[in-house]
Amino acid sequence: MTSELPGLIPDIAAPDTALATRIQSLLDSKTKPTGSLGRLEALAVQIGQALGSEAPRLAQPQMLVCAADHGIAAQGVSPFPVDVTWQMVRNFLAGGAAISVLARQHGVALTVADCGVRQPFEDAPGLRQMRIAAGTADSTQGPAMSLAQCEQAIRNGRALVQSLPGNAVLLGEMGIGNTSAASLLLARLTGRESGAALAACVGRGSGLDDAGLQRKCETLARALAANAGARTPLAALAALGGFEIATLTGALLQAASERRVIVVDGFITTAAALAACELAPNARPYCVFAHHSQERGHTLMLERLHAQALLDLGLRLGEGTGAMLAWPLLQSACAILNEMATFESAQVSNRA
Repeated sequence: MTSELPGLIPDIAAPDTALATRIQSLLDSKTKPTGSLGRLEALAVQIGQALGSEAPRLAQPQMLVCAADHGIAAQGVSPFPVDVTWQMVRNFLAGGAAISVLARQHGVALTVADCGVRQPFEDAPGLRQMRIAAGTADSTQGPAMSLAQCEQAIRNGRALVQSLPGNAVLLGEMGIGNTSAASLLLARLTGRESGAALAACVGRGSGLDDAGLQRKCETLARALAANAGARTPLAALAALGGFEIATLTGALLQAASERRVIVVDGFITTAAALAACELAPNARPYCVFAHHSQERGHTLMLERLHAQALLDLGLRLGEGTGAMLAWPLLQSACAILNEMATFESAQVSNRA
């Protein structure tokens, strides 16, 4: 697919399967029963394969939170007013949000990108000005973004990652109404566009009651009908997504092309991963999926991506909080691979 979008989608190398075999062999030589560290071993193999090393070391991790507003929020798909996006970005920058606390706890640099929040921000430490417009259009009336706007958001995401140091990037988001955009992308990209199939893609977001959830499903059905012709991954992203989701899509594609480890947060960031992997399938092996969201469509997304999340804590906050909570597991996987003794080095018998 990348050849259809020259200059927009970077070349992404397929992971080295021979390297994965060597890393697993190294893990099997450690002082433990074979496979006894379970999914931590698979994580170590994935990280080593992504970074191209049998002794991978995670360096200068970057937490990137992309924020934007959504025109579809005017249809009452969220119990919170749109101003909350702007207010929460200010909270991120002031250090008071959950992601700010967790990033500080783990010593991870936090960057917040304004990709299209309705109310603009003055320049501030930690803020990147990447706004396309003051929120997307209402997708129940037509495309949320023009194709040109969507492509610019993808390029912005690529540029953001290019400007950040390190070999690991953690992705998060903020935007009132963005669970609707993520649900729309899931429905379109997986062919679940009506009735019970669509309802399975749609969750309560930031706390809708039963009546609100029904209204949200009806609203999303209208948006899908209003954009019935947007069938390719890029067209679907433009018509149904959001500025922050498209920016995250570009960030993920660029990170994969640079062989960085990518930690994907929850439902909305997984929607960006879904779009990115539809555009460039080789991006998938670079993605570690942090947690299983309470949004019911997240299971369908993970299934589509053949992924299993590391954590299941009942989270539905967003912001990148799940990605940050999963981060110590990646560090542990590398430490096991790099520091644990082998049977030979420890002079421990590995059989009766």
